[in-house]
Amino acid sequence: MRLRGLALLVAFAGSLVAATPASRGEATTPAVPSRDVIVNTLSKFDAGPDLDIAALKQTVLEKSRSRSRKEPEPSKRPLVVPDIVGLPTFNFNIQFDIDTPIILPVSYEMVGRLADALVNAPLLPYTFLIVGHSQSTGKREANVILSQRRADAVRDVLINTFKISSKRLQSLGLGEEQFIDQAHPASPVNQQIQVVTIGKLPEEPAAPAAVTSAARKSAKKKNK
Repeated sequence: MRLRGLALLVAFAGSLVAATPASRGEATTPAVPSRDVIVNTLSKFDAGPDLDIAALKQTVLEKSRSRSRKEPEPSKRPLVVPDIVGLPTFNFNIQFDIDTPIILPVSYEMVGRLADALVNAPLLPYTFLIVGHSQSTGKREANVILSQRRADAVRDVLINTFKISSKRLQSLGLGEEQFIDQAHPASPVNQQIQVVTIGKLPEEPAAPAAVTSAARKSAKKKNK
């Protein structure tokens, strides 16, 4: 599995480097967590809410468009999706090109490590929500849209490059409507991608029991 993940990571890097601007010397390589740490964190799942992701996307977008004089400051805004708080969550410092959903080369290894964790046996039964966020800068609606596109980009790479089942992955952009660091809306931490364990795959029905030789003989006798 490790060799397969490495091969896919190399292919992933080769396929995206042409689409990524070359002049990005300022980007620094973030620390890549170990596969076991990711697996241990995301596998601690007991039960989760029944989330309607399509409805949540609409709610978040409408919230970003609302304007009210009585609206609290960014650090005191109520959570728009409180149901995901408390679920097993891992924050990934995936870096993107400025104002785009293009993943920078310094984060290829990070995405590959996430893929390696998701195909590890303890995580195979689970489904996940990839959540995009942003800092409290720029226009709120634009931040939601960009965070959704970035969450979609990570999901697409996991599905198309690393062949993770699409049934296991959903995406949601929260922009600045729900910060990772609520107390510090301008913190760079709020630009990270979160992966949240939200459920389990439905169990497949058991295969019919094989007909034994004795049962076949018994059936033949009855038919005579």
